Amino acid sequence: MSDQDTLLKAVRERQAGGRGFTVATLNLDHVAKIAVLPDFAQAYMRHDYVVADGRPVVWLSWIAGHPVKLTPGSELILPLCRVALDLGARVALIGSTDSVLQTAAGALQAQFPGLHICAKISPSQSFDPYGEEANHIIAELRRTRAQLCFVALGAPKQECFAARAHVLVPQAGFVSIGAGLDFISGHQRRAPRIFRRLALEWFWRMLENPRRMIPRYARCFLILPRLGVVAFKTRLAGISAD
Repeated sequence: MSDQDTLLKAVRERQAGGRGFTVATLNLDHVAKIAVLPDFAQAYMRHDYVVADGRPVVWLSWIAGHPVKLTPGSELILPLCRVALDLGARVALIGSTDSVLQTAAGALQAQFPGLHICAKISPSQSFDPYGEEANHIIAELRRTRAQLCFVALGAPKQECFAARAHVLVPQAGFVSIGAGLDFISGHQRRAPRIFRRLALEWFWRMLENPRRMIPRYARCFLILPRLGVVAFKTRLAGISAD
């Protein structure tokens, strides 16, 4: 699992060499889905880099004795755009709505004058990462010669699409960012800094969208004790090996 500095260095090297990559942003919701969705689990295994997008993942890493740093996917967008600008890489935005993509593209180009956004693609609500619509998007990425693709389709669609598209567009990097473009565009508000410092961003998101987030967090809390036990056993196994 990578932290932001390590990831940015690796991405810069790959982009400079014309090589693509995939980045997944692991949180507790993803862990819950990986356990019951084989395609999602396989897609994760095929990603080049994984960062800890949620504090529970960070806490579990500490318990396991292999600590990692918190690296939210939404906080990767701006530094990756800086890398793209420095290298003259062509950027594609995939996901959300046309309105969000237009606003997000304008905000990114205002912050990084000269940033080349070559594609803004808003898939349908019924998007299937293995279907015909996905094939058309992949063809568009080839046509526009995209080199850095921000994929905001939600899990598991974004990770499954990224893993598949990377094979077919090997020169492009695919970064799964969830609601990142909605935050950039202002269509969604990220939790205030004080909530993030207190590890309460999940509570803020639940207040913002209770119908969607309460069931999601309920599933996450149910698996947390079991994951804590697994992490503790991992730590004990490491101590015994030493």
